[in-house]
Amino acid sequence: MLNQKILEEVNAKVQEVLSHSPAKDVEKNLRAMMQSTFSKLDLVTREEFDVQSQVLLRTREKLAELEARIARLEGAQDSGKE
Repeated sequence: MLNQKILEEVNAKVQEVLSHSPAKDVEKNLRAMMQSTFSKLDLVTREEFDVQSQVLLRTREKLAELEARIARLEGAQDSGKE
């Protein structure tokens, strides 16, 4: 219990020192630079990725159904010829 309180106090002091130091400005500038770089890249959001994954899954399922249907129809056609 005492150790937890000491750790929380140390953490609070470190956060306070960092908030008034150049390290905080460096973090802000680095974050802004990274956001700028990411915005220039052709990236998609996780939501867009998940939607497209679901579309692809449904497309694959439909393709498998159509392939099976064609195979059945070809099999029936071959049986009719013999």
